Amino acid sequence: MKESVERKLESISERYEEVQRLLAEPDVIANLDKYRELNKEYTGLTEIVEEFRRYKKAQESCHEAEELLEGADDEMKDLAAEELEESKKTLAELEHKLQLLLLPKDPRDSNDCFLEIRAGTGGDEACLFAGDLFRMYSYYIERKRWHLEIISSSEGEMGGYKEIISKVSGDGAYGILKFESGGHRVQRVPVTESQGRVHTSACTVMVMPEVPPEQAPVINPADLRIDTYRSSGAGGQHINKTDSAVRITHLPTGLVVECQDERSQHRNKERAMSVLLARLTKLQDDKRKAEEDQARHDILSSGDRSDRIRTYNFPQGRVTDHRINLTLYRLDEVLNGDMDPLIGPVIEEYQADQLQRLSEEG
Repeated sequence: MKESVERKLESISERYEEVQRLLAEPDVIANLDKYRELNKEYTGLTEIVEEFRRYKKAQESCHEAEELLEGADDEMKDLAAEELEESKKTLAELEHKLQLLLLPKDPRDSNDCFLEIRAGTGGDEACLFAGDLFRMYSYYIERKRWHLEIISSSEGEMGGYKEIISKVSGDGAYGILKFESGGHRVQRVPVTESQGRVHTSACTVMVMPEVPPEQAPVINPADLRIDTYRSSGAGGQHINKTDSAVRITHLPTGLVVECQDERSQHRNKERAMSVLLARLTKLQDDKRKAEEDQARHDILSSGDRSDRIRTYNFPQGRVTDHRINLTLYRLDEVLNGDMDPLIGPVIEEYQADQLQRLSEEG
């Protein structure tokens, strides 16, 4: 392990013990906000400190085994050699884990998020594919024991969706799903195709973190145009008689958000504003990221809607992630929500890229 990394870990350990002492002080316990803040920091440091302690124990085991090898008899040397090999293996594993734990974290990774799916090229088939994607994510979210709530939707003429926006609530939802942003392509024979030819259609997926009120961008009310109208679709007489649907337009950017799934106009407006704030934050993040990455090509998708990240090929039963050249011949399982074999390697590749950057900078 690099000396600079070890010094950083020692510093974190010292801070961990300091926070531990502070949490026991009466004046901190009496100050609820301060106590929560310190407790959150303490929780965030705990795993790093525990792994570092394991690392130091493994280091001691290595030194002991090396000393035994120098002066022991043949039988003890064999035992010491085995122990040394095992300790070195443990050290390497712990060093890698500690490096990952030290990587800069997006503070919003633990946030809930908004999942938007829009049909692209392909007409009715693209809408049907959007419906397939939404079901795939629904099954995956169910497997993760998160909660899914539809914010708004616009159905296709033959089924599926022209657009569907949902909210995903659950620990770490954004940190995992954010890698799904980008272009998704399907290759299959559409139900509308009489000649049995394979067609290619596309959808775009956008994942945005929910923005807490205190972190939300400031919006000038004069920059908003808010329209109300009667909801369409299922819902009975109530929906047909009330102007409960809301459309919010952010004039400077042209962003438009609609919500009509709630019966209350106030609730629809509240939901639409939360999505708008998330989109504006995403715009700001993309601009900042573009400036930071101008001189460097990122191996992973920037989340831009034009990026093609994945292809779902039905005739061959395969799914390919183009960012990391990963192909799996288990399309049915993926569409039924078994997405970890797809998402996991993308996250690992992203972490490896972060480690490489840190190594180059350091």
